[in-house]
Amino acid sequence: MTVTACQGLGFVVSLIGVGGIIAATCMDQWSTQDLYNNPVTAVFNYQGLWRSCVRESSGFTECRAYFTMLGLPAMLQAVRALMIVGIVLGAIGLLVSIFALKCIRIGTMEDSAKANMTLTSGIMFIISGLCAIAGVSVFANMLVTNFWMSTANMYSGMGGMVQTVQTRYTFGSALFVGWVAGGLTLIGGVMMCIACRGLATHETTYKAVSYHASGHNVAYKTGGFKASTGFEPTTKNKKIYGGGARTEDEVQSHPSKYDYV
Repeated sequence: MTVTACQGLGFVVSLIGVGGIIAATCMDQWSTQDLYNNPVTAVFNYQGLWRSCVRESSGFTECRAYFTMLGLPAMLQAVRALMIVGIVLGAIGLLVSIFALKCIRIGTMEDSAKANMTLTSGIMFIISGLCAIAGVSVFANMLVTNFWMSTANMYSGMGGMVQTVQTRYTFGSALFVGWVAGGLTLIGGVMMCIACRGLATHETTYKAVSYHASGHNVAYKTGGFKASTGFEPTTKNKKIYGGGARTEDEVQSHPSKYDYV
């Protein structure tokens, strides 16, 4: 799979996931009334994060919002906070990922900048998906605990032979929507992080100037100073003085009797 396809698919999957998280947060059927072994079937109750509703057999539905903040259970407020954080991070991640798409060219933006933006949006999608999954799981755990506590309290008196009518709640459709949406957002974030590795440049070139040493050589002698260049021949001119071959330097440093003739 190419980098562009992986990035685009990750963006689409994350977009669907964030939309599902928003839908699950706004839905009212987080918990629905358990009708098993319930003699009263004319009224159906279901609850959400923001309000509770009652639906009658005639089709009339009445909903009432929660007009209190302090009176709500702490777990319900924690679920609200997790879902809101997931929505905010997902929305910011979508905004960043739009400008990070490789198929969209904005000015002179380099691939390294797009890679950083892709990685940032991927991390945001991962955190958003984890928040949604955690919020839905916490609410589901609260439902399971209350369900078994309500079941234990349904039978009381006379050795458990008398059944008391008590409303029990089970999983609603919003929980399954939240789980699926959180999973899609998480998968989209992972795909965006994988696409970031393809956008980043692996080879780094450095411009350097080669340094060449100077071609002039300086020779130091104990009897004087003489500078020679690299273009001079390495062999010195030899002249014959007094039947022997000696160089000019040797002749000048050691004069002989023939020099005064």
